[in-house]
Amino acid sequence: MDAPLIKCSVTGGFLPEYQSEGASGADLRAVLAEDLILKPGMRAVVSTGLILEIPRGLEGQVRPRSGMALKNGITVLNSPGTVDSDYRGEIKIILINMGESDFRVRSGDRIAQIVFSPVVRVSFQPQDAVASTQRGSGGFGSTGT
Repeated sequence: MDAPLIKCSVTGGFLPEYQSEGASGADLRAVLAEDLILKPGMRAVVSTGLILEIPRGLEGQVRPRSGMALKNGITVLNSPGTVDSDYRGEIKIILINMGESDFRVRSGDRIAQIVFSPVVRVSFQPQDAVASTQRGSGGFGSTGT
């Protein structure tokens, strides 16, 4: 099966890159005029210089990089961030420093990853009630810890 083609417009940035043969996510890199210092608790929007033309029926999911999260407490705030197939603006990443130390982001640093997934659109039908289940309305830990 041929992989779907994602057309990319790159302004001063980098194409997404898979780092291994089995990687699901392609790394996204920062494009900055100057280094960004993320202080603990601080969040910032970071440019990638990348515009994607995602085929209809797919979405891009922007996710954190596990190494940055573990080693430095840096994560993508709205994870996963959704990139819809009809969006044609620059991909920007909302990073937050959940760690205890300042974190420096440099232009070219790998700051997030993007995974592409199929999209299923549904129809909504109003009803007076929905079918009952054994679980019912139990949520937030109702099935155990």
